[in-house]
Amino acid sequence: MQTAIDSVAAVILAAGMGTRMKSNKAKVLHEIIGRPMVMYVVETARKVVGNNVVLVIGNQADKIKKIVSERTDVIFAIQEKQLGTGHAVLCAQLYIPEHTDQVVILCGDVPLITNYTLMRLIDDHIKAMRDISILAVEIDNPKGYGRILLDEDRNVTGIVEEADATEEQKGIKTINTGIYCVKKDYLFDSLKKIKSDNVQGELYLTDIIGIGYKEGKNIGVLVGTDIEEVIGVNNREDLKKAEIIMRKRLYKTS
Repeated sequence: MQTAIDSVAAVILAAGMGTRMKSNKAKVLHEIIGRPMVMYVVETARKVVGNNVVLVIGNQADKIKKIVSERTDVIFAIQEKQLGTGHAVLCAQLYIPEHTDQVVILCGDVPLITNYTLMRLIDDHIKAMRDISILAVEIDNPKGYGRILLDEDRNVTGIVEEADATEEQKGIKTINTGIYCVKKDYLFDSLKKIKSDNVQGELYLTDIIGIGYKEGKNIGVLVGTDIEEVIGVNNREDLKKAEIIMRKRLYKTS
């Protein structure tokens, strides 16, 4: 399997406050086996897209910039105010290399994602000539996650966040991992159309799915095979879980 490294950029969202960590340290700087979790995401992205990596930072931006810069080269974008994931990606727009035409969007607090899965997502996206591809997983207890909505023909119609979901939608077990591959031109065209009329009052990146559906865009889902890869670190318990999984991986490869 090959990926068109030169034509794909990665945007990593790492600007959040991470209040549930109950720490003065920015969430993405919390360590897994002695390394800041954001570095795992950055290094995985670099394996797939080379130098086309944009890291969106906000909370403790200077500290994150210093720590990441000491270890590798990335392009930094600043999100001054945390106004949602859609706004965060908009903050990266000016920094995405011009020669790229696809954008992979990653989360700085999902450190276990592998380059193999990202390459599968990009390959699937390009072969199917999609406008948007979503990485999803099936999970028995989907509480807390955005649910992927399908119409009667199994077309993706949107993603609904837990806070905005109806009781029926909360029963959906196909969940959004927060990882996407999107045609660059369509990404920024659709981001201009999203609104903050939701419970959180934020610009949700997920709203581009509903916009795309209404506009007849080609939207698809790749269901990942490893739920552990897409575990998000939101609190200390998640951090411990991620460290255990990472240690197992290292043991297998040693």
